[in-house]
Amino acid sequence: MSSNDMQAYLAPSDFFDFHHPRVRDFIDAAVGAAADPVDRAVRLYYAVRDGVRYDPYRFYMRREYFIASRTVAEGAAYCVPKAILLAAAARGAGIPARVGFADVRNHLSTERLRELVGGDLYRWHGYVALHLEGRWVKATPAFNLQMCERFDVKPLEFNGRDDSLMHPYNARDERHMEYVNDRGVFDDFPFEELVDDMRAFHPRLVDAAEASLRGDFEHEAMVDR
Repeated sequence: MSSNDMQAYLAPSDFFDFHHPRVRDFIDAAVGAAADPVDRAVRLYYAVRDGVRYDPYRFYMRREYFIASRTVAEGAAYCVPKAILLAAAARGAGIPARVGFADVRNHLSTERLRELVGGDLYRWHGYVALHLEGRWVKATPAFNLQMCERFDVKPLEFNGRDDSLMHPYNARDERHMEYVNDRGVFDDFPFEELVDDMRAFHPRLVDAAEASLRGDFEHEAMVDR
């Protein structure tokens, strides 16, 4: 792939607003003096994974909630805004990045969330593809360390060279995450397409979120166990 082709994966957008001072500060704090792209990517991954708390109840379908600078300000988000933030931060650090999506069956959800979702099939689970050392590597920064500990889920690590995707089993060898359908990767976030599917397949969760849904996902995990 030529350097000209790579420019599309380094460009800002309305969602990948890495020129915003809030995102620039986030990038600078994460990468520090690291110069190697793999090292920078790994540092950014952990900054997003653990620096932005995973919260599936922040399931807002309004455009502003998917912008990287908004996610930094919120300090909590579900998997899609976290993936957008990592892609934006990577681009801002000079690493070509795209957002990717898959439909997944989550076997370790909570009872309340399953009721709102309409089962355990979650559409448009977000991940990131980073171009490092001449190839694309997948990274999934969704679940922060504290949440993984609550669910007895092995936290996803990322070394910049191997794909980092959700584990099929948790620490107790129970079914965790099953990838059902990979929707592929995108140069920019396909907002309208995602929102249309969310309203079609997860209407109760969308309606609840737009009615200022609140919940404590980590507490629910402890109650359900």
